[in-house]
Amino acid sequence: MIRLLVADDESLLRMAFRMVFEAEPDMEVTGEAGDGEQAARMARQLRPDVVLMDVRMPGLDGIEATRRIVRDCPRSRVLILTTFDLDEYAFAGLKAGAAGFLPKNTRPAELLNAIRNVAAGEAALSPRVTRRLLEKFAPQLTPGAPEAAERLAQLSSREHEVLMQVARGLSNAEVATALHLAEATVKTHLSRVLLKLGLRDRAQVVVFAYESGLIPPSA
Repeated sequence: MIRLLVADDESLLRMAFRMVFEAEPDMEVTGEAGDGEQAARMARQLRPDVVLMDVRMPGLDGIEATRRIVRDCPRSRVLILTTFDLDEYAFAGLKAGAAGFLPKNTRPAELLNAIRNVAAGEAALSPRVTRRLLEKFAPQLTPGAPEAAERLAQLSSREHEVLMQVARGLSNAEVATALHLAEATVKTHLSRVLLKLGLRDRAQVVVFAYESGLIPPSA
């Protein structure tokens, strides 16, 4: 059962989400929040699997609430929904640690699929889209963080190769073809990369690769 927390300042929208989610046999809504402060507090109390997060809310906004939830509730994953500018808020959400980003007009079937992917540890934003965002917002990045080299030193040569391929936007199947590996082996290596680098999902791999200077924005 996927336990959900819905954070949105519109009560009718929260009600609509609850109706959609609770019609699914593998989902339950454990709580609703009307602002970012309440969302962060309820996430600490309820420890949901997935937090569905609006961006524009009174008081604490969804981006800062996401940052707090990622910090305080490492097992809870945040999926951001908004009606506002896709690129700007998607980038801010990724930097805050969100596992995905979708516009509010996403079809219910796509939203449900994204929630299941996020709950399973995947990203609900393709690495290629993530890279497009990072290319656009590259001037805001601070590449070459000094602690990155120490973290990268933990990786084996094969894990480093997998990291680089994933950071360039390749799927597991594409990485497997490029490195002449079984797809299951790629998944194993990627899991180890995430664990060793302290990253949450593929989208964060791309962010890390840019900020650590592994991939220059023009690459």
